[in-house]
This record gives sequence, C-alpha cells and structure tokens, in this order.
Amino acid sequence: MKKFLVIFCASVALCYCIIIALDKKFVFTVFRYNLPDLDDYRIFANRKVPHSRNPQPWPKKFLYNQLSLPDSTQIEMEKLNTTACIIIHKDSLLFEKYWDNKSLGSYSNSFSMAKSYVSALIGVALKEGKIKSLEEPVAIYLDEFKEGKKGAITLRHLLCMSSGLDWEEAYFNPFSTVSEAYYGNNLKKIIYKLKPIEKPGQRFQYKGGDTQILALVLEKVYGHSLSKILYDKIWGPLGAEQPALWSLDRKKGTEKASCCLNSNAKDFARLASLYLHKGNWRGAQLIDSSFIENSTQPIDLADGSNQLVDFYGYQWWLIPSYNKGAIFYARGILGQYIIVDPTFNLVIVRLGNKRGEKIGSHQKEVYSLIEAARGMTMDL
Repeated sequence: MKKFLVIFCASVALCYCIIIALDKKFVFTVFRYNLPDLDDYRIFANRKVPHSRNPQPWPKKFLYNQLSLPDSTQIEMEKLNTTACIIIHKDSLLFEKYWDNKSLGSYSNSFSMAKSYVSALIGVALKEGKIKSLEEPVAIYLDEFKEGKKGAITLRHLLCMSSGLDWEEAYFNPFSTVSEAYYGNNLKKIIYKLKPIEKPGQRFQYKGGDTQILALVLEKVYGHSLSKILYDKIWGPLGAEQPALWSLDRKKGTEKASCCLNSNAKDFARLASLYLHKGNWRGAQLIDSSFIENSTQPIDLADGSNQLVDFYGYQWWLIPSYNKGAIFYARGILGQYIIVDPTFNLVIVRLGNKRGEKIGSHQKEVYSLIEAARGMTMDL
C-alpha cells in the first residue's frame, strides 16, 4: 500500500508538472466542473445584454395553453430533463410549459445556439455595409490572419465551417481545443495560434473556432463587444423582455461566441421569428432576405466521410426535405433548440439538460416537437 501511494503521488505530481509545462492550466477547471452544464453562467464571468428599451411581449393566442403536447412527446420531454418548451403560431404564443423549478425568466445556456446569433449579426453587418462581401478574406479585418495559408480564409468559409483550421471539437477530451475555449481564460490566444491543416473551402468540419473568428471580425468592424453589438442590432430591436448574459473567458474579457448566451425560451424565440419573416421584424428590415435565404440552404460541401452536407447552412441546422416543408433550427449540445417551421408558421423553443438519440443528422425529439406543434395547430 505504501508503495502504491508513493507511485500514485508521483504520478499526480508528474501530471501536474506536465499540465503546467504545456500551459494547459484550464484542465484543472475541466476536472473541477466536468462536462458543460445548463447553469454554467454561474461559474463564468458574464457581460450583460440589457432587455429592450421597448419590450414587446408575445401576444397570446385565443387557445393559449388550452392544448397539450401529445402524451408520447410529454413523456419524451420529461425523460430528457426538459426545462422549457414553448410554441408560437402565427406570431402568437400558443403553448408554454416549464419543468425542474424553472420559470419563464430562468437563465439557460444556449450552448451552440449562440452560433446562429453570430451568423445573424454577420447578416446585419452585410446589410449595413460594415462587411462588403462574404468573399472577403478575414485578413482584411484581423492582422493575425494575414500571413501564410490563413490569408486565404474568407468569411464564407467561416460561416460554412470550412476554414481548414486545426480546431478539435471534442467536449469529452479535457485537453481538446473546445474544452480549452470553454474553460480557459484567453480565447484570442487560442484563436490566433490555430494552424491551417487543409485548404479552406474544401470540407465541412463543425468547429466553434470558426464562429469565434466571425465574432472577432464583428467586434473589429463595430468597435464594440459582441454583447453590445447583439443588443444594438438584434436583442433591443426584437423587444427582448429580459436581460441576457453572455459568458466571457475572464472578467471584462471576450465573449464565448460559439456558445454561452444565457437567456429564456421566449426571448430566444425572437431570432426564430425574425428568420421566419425573412429578416423583417414588425416592419423593420434588420437583415436582408437574401442572406436569410442563403443561410438556410445546404452548403455545397462534403464532410469528413465525403458525404454531401445537406443538414447545415450558415450556422443553422437544416432538415431540407421534410413532410410538407423544410425546417431549419439552432441547436445546443444538451438539446437546446430554436426551431423554425415556415410552412406551418411555427416557432418552437425547447431547453433542457439532455438530448436523445440521433436519426441521421438530427435528434429524434426535434422531429417529435415539430409533429406535436403541427398537430396542435392543424385546425387553427
């Protein structure tokens, strides 16, 4: 036993020294908190995104909360530890339900749904002329991308997750790039040290680093933090009723753009409604309809298995061929969804702690929610 303890302590000490030597101190935070959680805003520094100066509550449909989810969907939602589910039909709130002691104003981590917000802000920047074209090299805006092969990376490559940079998207690996981005304290350092491993525009590879670079471009062209840009261009104009929190890499630091926008179901739904109406919010055209259209079309690229990607657009997930009409949606790692069903004029938001099994490129509960919402509105 004594020999075992000596070996164990020596191994721990060696691991500690290696972690320090490799400048991987974030690993200690990974081991402390384990996998990402819905309430991780409590452990990070955050920047506040204020509620709108002109809050716009969702009007309630005449059958508000008089219809219920089908029993099978209700059971599925409970098994997956759902915390919130809302359905908006023709711009009016039809259904809302909360679980696990969550209320309509409880904060929930968006996780990768935040990527769709960054994409939307790129659309705003294009409309306002802050960005001239998606074919522009990132190097125009960020000096760190001027040298070598990184100079060929364009804004479109980033939107399509095809930068060719060496970002490892593996939350279950405590040493991966995405783990360091989530738990570390210097996002810009992580981004600027990324190396190109293949020609940009060649292959789709899902990675949060591409979104983070887009966010740095936005901060450059607007001269403000990502949180302020979001408030000025989307959160405020869409009439958000409650403040949001965007988690940072450190106090007064950089927003974790590929994740970690913390809000509630009804305010998350506003982005979906904006896209449902082709970038128009109650008479104001915030994003050009052409950008919305292009954002929700499959990218013309193959993935790592050499299969053509028909499930992803400009940082939106797509179900392009579905019963009676295409679907697009934002998605987070624990089953956070902002779903847009244009054919049935529906917006669905689901927040929770788990996601279910996959059917192809999409989780089963996404289809369940779409069918449940369509069924509830069939005669309305």
